[in-house]
Amino acid sequence: MLHLRLLVPADRTDEVLGLIDRTVGTAHVAVLSGAARNPAGDVVLCDVAREAGDELIGGLRKLEIDDCGSITVENMDLTLSRSADEAERAAPGEGSDAVLWEELSEVTHEESTFSVTYVAFLALATMLAACGVMLDNAVLIVGAMAVGPEFGPLAGISTAVVQRAPRLVARSLWALVGGFVVAMVLTAGFAWLMDAFGLFSEDMVKADRPNTGFIWHPDWMSFVVALLAGVAGTLSLTSAKSGALIGVAISVTTVPAAANAAVAFSYQDLQQTWGSSGQLLANLAGIVLAGTVTLLVQKALWSRKRGTAPARG
Repeated sequence: MLHLRLLVPADRTDEVLGLIDRTVGTAHVAVLSGAARNPAGDVVLCDVAREAGDELIGGLRKLEIDDCGSITVENMDLTLSRSADEAERAAPGEGSDAVLWEELSEVTHEESTFSVTYVAFLALATMLAACGVMLDNAVLIVGAMAVGPEFGPLAGISTAVVQRAPRLVARSLWALVGGFVVAMVLTAGFAWLMDAFGLFSEDMVKADRPNTGFIWHPDWMSFVVALLAGVAGTLSLTSAKSGALIGVAISVTTVPAAANAAVAFSYQDLQQTWGSSGQLLANLAGIVLAGTVTLLVQKALWSRKRGTAPARG
């Protein structure tokens, strides 16, 4: 269940209550007349089944409650109520499968910001991966994958394409491309510094690396893995039970490929530089494609379920 707290102008309260009453899957409606001070008005509280939440939130936005008042949504871990049970049974589909588009847009918007923290995490992940490829250490590679924050902008691109939000596409692309450019430049500088201290060497780049050599040898399997990871990551973001995202992060070689390209470039190994760049592009393209298709399918399925759901009288 989701809990909604609405600040509503007094002259719009009846309209909001009518919308809540018509929405299948709502329960526990309460009105605190005149309780809101900034903005002034009434406080309307209600619970709604997650699978009906997107419809209700969308309806409230059409009433422009987010402009003249406010809409706050909270996830409820436990609700003991017969009314809540009946609301969940009445709502179409399963709550764990429901997509809250407003929540998804907000999350991807925040994670697609070209900020100092985002760039720092991406640069540190790339440097960590550089150590991994030079030492041929798979453990360091996995750690670098887990640290990298690049899935946020990738999901932002997919969400923006499905929601037809060109500004979010541009914002996400800037975070993705700009972040990797900065991270790779810093990693190349890091490699030169490590070489100056005798910790990296050209022989380490050219040596056989059975554990990490695949990073600069892209093939169709790289693209297939990226597609599967894109589907899993998107489902993790949109599902109420989102525990798979860390697994997605360590299944694709975006950060290690960027790291290997930067290190190879610092030693003028253009073969590895281009190979790693191809691996990076294949992974990025596969994740975006799979994420976009997954969201389109989810949107179509939920539109169909919503259309067949019985209306509340």
